[in-house]
Amino acid sequence: MQERMDHFDESIGLRKLVLYRDVVLTEAGAAPAQPARRASVAAVIRNPWAGTGPTADLSREQKRIAPVLASLLTGRLVAALGGVDEIESFGKAAIVGTAGEIEHAGALIHTPYFGNLVREFLQGESIICFADTRAEAGETLVVPLWHKTHASTRSHYQTISARVSDAPRADEIVVVAAASTGPRPHPRIGDRMTDPVVTTETLEVVAS
Repeated sequence: MQERMDHFDESIGLRKLVLYRDVVLTEAGAAPAQPARRASVAAVIRNPWAGTGPTADLSREQKRIAPVLASLLTGRLVAALGGVDEIESFGKAAIVGTAGEIEHAGALIHTPYFGNLVREFLQGESIICFADTRAEAGETLVVPLWHKTHASTRSHYQTISARVSDAPRADEIVVVAAASTGPRPHPRIGDRMTDPVVTTETLEVVAS
């Protein structure tokens, strides 16, 4: 493992990894029927485009770095949550430091070199919901999750907060992959596939 981590550090400028896990054991005075375990894994890397201008081509580093991050983060998510078959929902996020462009964050997560591989590694089919921003070190980013194969399943619409206390530094990017083994506690608001058709014409009263 140390040899592999040395490779990651050398190839993508990895400074640290941060793993967060939680499980809700009770809510509203009752235990959930299926207590879901949630986790996020954040990688802090050197921004390969720091100091470049707004017309710089991002594709070369995108193709080189994003697949490595996809493998690195999903591998740790799977291990943290007990196996890929346990994972039911997923999400992704990135925070670029203040010396970078918001496009630098997007270049690493809004690309098939990351998203397609995360989806494949976690055996999903849905588009992966996301969040990205530019911020100073310690910023909390709320990462949205939804079902990895049935994106319209409302029970799995949930979020997890990701934060690295000393990152991103101005010339860094934090890239996050997150997942959950189940739905929110006590889900009961229906499903988009079985909702009634609701329009202004079908309602007797519409608040103005």
